[in-house]
Amino acid sequence: MSVKIIADSTCDLSAELVEKYNIEIIPLHIVLGEKEYLDGVEIGPEELYKWSDENKTTPKTSAAAIADAMEVYEKYKVEYDEIVCFSISGQMSTTVNVMRMAAEEVDMEDRVFVIDSASLSTGGGLLVVEAAGMAQAGKSAKEIVEHIEMLKPYVRASFVVDTLTYLHRGGRCSGVAALAGGALKLHPKIVVVDGAMKPDKKYRGKIARVIMDYAKELEPQLLNARKDRVFITHSGCEQEVIDEVYQYLESLNKFDEILITRAGGVISSHCGPGTLGVLFIEEAKG
Repeated sequence: MSVKIIADSTCDLSAELVEKYNIEIIPLHIVLGEKEYLDGVEIGPEELYKWSDENKTTPKTSAAAIADAMEVYEKYKVEYDEIVCFSISGQMSTTVNVMRMAAEEVDMEDRVFVIDSASLSTGGGLLVVEAAGMAQAGKSAKEIVEHIEMLKPYVRASFVVDTLTYLHRGGRCSGVAALAGGALKLHPKIVVVDGAMKPDKKYRGKIARVIMDYAKELEPQLLNARKDRVFITHSGCEQEVIDEVYQYLESLNKFDEILITRAGGVISSHCGPGTLGVLFIEEAKG
């Protein structure tokens, strides 16, 4: 039984990981004024930051196009028996519905299994890589879906932001408006809870120190994490800050892989530059 793994572009997996695990990416859309671009195909984070600075506003994003999803399904219709497709949380985008409707449009609803990751960025990426490894090991779509649904509650996705501007304007994170009243030195920790972004702890000071405080405060959870991998995902941080977080995670002697990825255009559009998260899966209790 051959299974193809597909994910939308918000999973923020590097090109190397996409190739290694044979994953197909369906891009979401980024809207800059009157123009629309495919995330990761026609535009990247630095270009949208430049546009945002020049236009004094933040980009908008929209779900993957049904035509793009249909085209990808058709591409693998003959080669693979089944498809497992991952989307960003359904509370943040309608992409999950687009993927399901596309399967119906190409008469593949019995062969395409769509999973709402209930997460974002490499929170979803962790599940995608897990599924891809299972597919390469010859597992069926049913086995993969059952395993992933079991894992979803244990995904830990959080990050700290350098600027509240993007989150505030984007309106995707409830509670941010209450924090945004001119608090220039305020850096909230944002956590994904039940598929939605919510502000958690508030930090003050320089972002480099804040990021390290955030990472070290995750230690109890990190020590209870699955050891196969942990992601450091950022939207454009100083290399020395990224290196320091990497060295800290390495010092825990916990993880087989510490993976560094750059957030794509959609995630960067909502979080802004200088954002960094440490994302992992905790061990199931009991």
